[in-house]
Amino acid sequence: MVRKMMVPPMELVDHEGPDTQLCAVVEQVGEITIKRALIPEPKRGEIRVKVKWVGICGSDVEVFRGAREPEFISYPTRLGHEVAGIVDKVAEGVIGVREGDHVALRYVWGAFSEYVCCSPFSVKVLPKSLPLLEGSLIEVLPGIIHAAELGDISPHKNVLITGQGVSGLVMTQVISLYSPRNLVVTDLFDEKLELARKYGATHTYKMPHEHANTMDIVGADFPDGFDVVIPCLLEGDGMVDAINATAQNGRIVMYGCIGTCRKPVDFFKIHKKRLDIFSTEPKRDIDNRRYFDQGLQLVMDGLVNTKEMITHIVPLAEVARAFQLRNQHKGDTIHVMVDCEVN
Repeated sequence: MVRKMMVPPMELVDHEGPDTQLCAVVEQVGEITIKRALIPEPKRGEIRVKVKWVGICGSDVEVFRGAREPEFISYPTRLGHEVAGIVDKVAEGVIGVREGDHVALRYVWGAFSEYVCCSPFSVKVLPKSLPLLEGSLIEVLPGIIHAAELGDISPHKNVLITGQGVSGLVMTQVISLYSPRNLVVTDLFDEKLELARKYGATHTYKMPHEHANTMDIVGADFPDGFDVVIPCLLEGDGMVDAINATAQNGRIVMYGCIGTCRKPVDFFKIHKKRLDIFSTEPKRDIDNRRYFDQGLQLVMDGLVNTKEMITHIVPLAEVARAFQLRNQHKGDTIHVMVDCEVN
């Protein structure tokens, strides 16, 4: 079986001490608070990471908003998976990864904390020349590269990306490397569209509101729709819009819009258009590792910028403020980073 996202166990306590750490807990929808927990010890075959940076992902925001169904999430819970830090302890049975290594983590959720333990599978050792701040977003690249490959993009195809949040902006950079005929992106805010143009978008369209139909805005220029549509929005309702925007015999790659869809879905339209719909998480562990390597290389080669969209840095003790910022729909708030290094 392919490995899945895991939440490392963390024992909450009601006292301070040298054996405790700060960690963030979502008590209920819309409420995230700082708690104390014991500093975990790595089991055999695990490493412990002293966490430095954790970005607030759209999936974190969805859980914070209560936009995930109960079968997928229950409260209280812990969030945070865009992680960069330094290995501070290696248990028996681990080779290759060493104390002092700078690392990015993947498939580890619940990392808004000072320390977290995981297996080497979740670890990508980073060059120490790469600032850790820029290393935390390496986590999103495996899914993005996989999405690009599933899109089967070539120079005669038109590609649409809906949404230019953090992952959408990284997606635009990666998709541009696949040389589509046209790379069209949409968003609500000029600031994000300006970055998208810099990152390779050939056409950018500002949406008048979050419920607007994409084809009402872009249809005059692309009346037949798009060969490949990659939604990078949060809530699942965006899939209805993606279906409408996809051309005959086209494909949709669901990087985003994986939340609950409350609009009716016309499955006959999918059938009539002969559409293919793909999800983006790698289905084999070896692919996850390969994309992890490729993602790091793109950043190290200067082809993907993981720093430019960072607009806010907030300390772990103020994580509630960080989520309030990230939960806003504003052009000057793109990526919020939480600094988990507590002095």
